[in-house]
Order: sequence, then C-alpha cells, then structure tokens
Amino acid sequence: MTVTKMSWRPQYRSSKFRNVYGKVANREHCFDGIPITKNVHDNHFCAVNARFLAIVTESAGGGSFLVIPLEQTGRIEPNYPKVCGHQGNVLDIKWNPFIDNIIASCSEDTSVRIWEIPEGGLKRNMTEALLELHGHSRRVGLVEWHPTTNNILFSAGYDYKVLIWNLDVGEPVKMIDCHSDVILCMSFNTDGSLLTTTCKDKKLRVIEPRSGRVLQEANCKNHRVNRVVFLGNMKRLLTTGVSRWNTRQIALWDQEDLSMPLIEEEIDGLSGLLFPFYDADTHMLYLAGKGDGNIRYYEISTEKPFLSYLMEFRSPAPQKGLGVMPKHGLDVSACEVFRFYKLVTLKGLIEPISMIVPRRSDSYQEDIYPMTPGTEPALTPDEWLGGMNRDPVLMSLKEGYKKSSKMVFKAPIKEKKSVVVNGIDLLENVPPRTENELLRMFFRQQDEIRRLKEELAQKDIRIRQLQLELKNLRNNPKNC
Repeated sequence: MTVTKMSWRPQYRSSKFRNVYGKVANREHCFDGIPITKNVHDNHFCAVNARFLAIVTESAGGGSFLVIPLEQTGRIEPNYPKVCGHQGNVLDIKWNPFIDNIIASCSEDTSVRIWEIPEGGLKRNMTEALLELHGHSRRVGLVEWHPTTNNILFSAGYDYKVLIWNLDVGEPVKMIDCHSDVILCMSFNTDGSLLTTTCKDKKLRVIEPRSGRVLQEANCKNHRVNRVVFLGNMKRLLTTGVSRWNTRQIALWDQEDLSMPLIEEEIDGLSGLLFPFYDADTHMLYLAGKGDGNIRYYEISTEKPFLSYLMEFRSPAPQKGLGVMPKHGLDVSACEVFRFYKLVTLKGLIEPISMIVPRRSDSYQEDIYPMTPGTEPALTPDEWLGGMNRDPVLMSLKEGYKKSSKMVFKAPIKEKKSVVVNGIDLLENVPPRTENELLRMFFRQQDEIRRLKEELAQKDIRIRQLQLELKNLRNNPKNC
C-alpha cells in the first residue's frame, strides 16, 4: 500500500462547514483567577459537561481540583472550595457521561476516586470520595468512562496495565496487560466494543476490551504516535505524533489493517503535542497544539483525499489543555457545533471558544444537528461484561436540551480486602521504583497507621467504659 501525501493547496469543495469560525467568549464569560496545575503530564487537566467545569489546580501536599457551576463565570475567589482527597497530584479527571454530578479522578497516589458533586456546586472542601478504587501498583495517568454502558470505568496506570472497573460492585473486573510501557492515550469506537491505545513503546493497538485480546498492532517507528482517536463508525483511526524529522504529524489508519497508514501529513515544526478531537455528527476533526494557540480543523470523508483542510483558529495565548462540551450542552440557537474550554496557565484563565457555522436563519438547523448520543446508557455493566454491544441511545437537540438525567449513582458498600484480577493480587507489595512511588507508598502507609490509631483509641475508650461498669457493679451493695 502506498502512503498518500496530501497537498496543502486548498481544494474548493461544497461543504456546509467550510466557513466555520472560532469565537472566544467575552471576558465576563470566562473563568478567571484559577491556579491551574503546573504539572507537565500530557493531559487536559480539565473536564466539562452541561452543568459543571472541573479544573486540576496547583496545590501543596496532595492533589485537588475545582468544580465550578457553568453559570458562575468571572473571577474565582482564592479560597474557593476544592475536591482535595488525593494524596498525590491529580493526573486526569472525567465526568460520567450519564450522571451530571459524578466525576472520576486518578492520581499519583495510585488510586482512582469517584466523587459526587452536590447540587449547585461545592460549599466547602470535599475530602471524602464516594468510592476509592485501589488496584494499580503505580500512579494512574488516565481514566475513561465507557461510552454506552453505565458505571464501567477504564483506568491506565504506570504499571502498564488497563483496569476495567465495575462501579456497581466497586471492583476491577478485567485487566488488559498487553502493553510494555506507559499508556499515553485511550479511545473507544462508537459502541465501546473496541478500545485503541497509544503507548510509549511506539505501538498503536486495537484491543477487544473484555478479553484483552489485541486485534491489530502497528509498530510506529517513522511516526511516533502520541494521541489516537476513533473516527466514529468510519472504521478509521487518526493518530497525532512526531515524524522522524521531529515535525508534528497526523496519520489516518484503517482499524482493520494497521500495517500502513492510509495517509500521513506533516503539520508544522513546533514541538508541543497535538491533541485531536473528532465530532462524529459533523465529521469534523480539530487539531489543537499544546503550548501554542492554534486549532486547525478539517472535514473527514470515507473517499480520497479522506482529509480536507477547512480553516484555522489562531490565538496568541498558548493552551495547556482543552475541555470539550458534550453536544447536548451547546447553544443550537447560535449554530454552535463544538465548544472548547481552553486553559491559559499564565493568566490563570479558562476561555470558552465556540465553533460556529455562520447561518442567517433563526430556525433549528437540522442538517448540522443530527441525532446525537444522549444521556441515557444503552447497557448495564452486567450486559456489557456478558458480551453485549449496543449503539448509544440517541437524542435530538431540537427542543434545546434542558432535562437533567434521572439516574443516580449508588456506591457499593466495600470492605478492605485484596484485589485479585486474572489470578493476580493487584495490591500485593510491589517494591517502589522511584522516589515518587516511595512517597505514594509512604502516604498510603501513613493513612493506614492513622486508621489503626483511631481504631485503637476507640477500643481504649470502650475498655475504660467496660472497666468502669465492672467497678460500679462490684461497688453496688445490692450485688453483694
């Protein structure tokens, strides 16, 4: 198969998205005064849904993140309450796609935690998670919710393992153990029957998640892959990475044959990571550079040339990461087809950027808002784990989405015990390999010592009470 090199000469095609433009929110509609984390981990450190914006912050002695109701724009007070239960830096946060106020976080302290945000946001610091998930032996860098199944969460750790958690029972139920280095990125196809990963071992993999079987594998020596995204139902993958000449590059792949990319395209000579975002409804791909202010966008088709360049949004303020609003949170009356929340670290600013299709009509634009995945899960954890696949439950945006999900999260009651997956105890003592891991282990042991001391103190009080009761019984003359 020959690799097609694309020409940058603009091709004039009839496309309803040819004139899409980026519009930055006014300063009063931004979020200001936020101490955005200085962590150099290549994540977005930001998650957004139709009700809340969550941002990982810089904090001493542990990890924390802010959760701000979307309508609460403007300057955020320095003492604004935080979610601060982790003992190490928070590395990733993701909102549950089906329950608006449930968010997952993972951290350098080796744990994954599930939090329930109260109506109207936080009034005080939150330290108690609904669920603490321990199964990784090293720090956890990524979390992803399953796209169609409620309460199924994936986490990828620096122990090179992906754990699949069933939150109905609060335990890991599967372990994917096919990577030989740190996992950089995870992405699902539309129905969540396939998982694709990029890894520091320079390999791109397509995995059947329930069995952990690798269906396809590409050894990317010339195109060092960083990020990957499934392109909806097109049976295509798009990766961003670095060419052998250290230029930023994208590649398009057939998910059923990773022997050679369909196309490779060099983007520019900048050094920051390229984050890809794909909108399956409009078939638009957005490429945002970490450390620069550019967002390029393309239209993707199933026929050659596959990728058609549309335009570029430019800004002098560099972005550290970007949150993306789910489709049902967009302003359909303004013909908004995508919305980013851009982290500008130097200014402590979160800036909404709306991608808008210029239309004069005020009526609902059916052609740019097809039925889209909604907030109802298609499967229960048991159905999915039993081998069932189902496409997302679709919804229309015509009525202007306002109804809140009726689903609630019930945390299972858990006892402390060993975590055994595939016959391996994931919590057995793994010797620390770095100073960070030693610290993590130290924090975990400090927690355990604190818990045991409290238990001991309670038992001491109970012993004293019983001794007093015994003394009273002996001194009572009626008992003589």
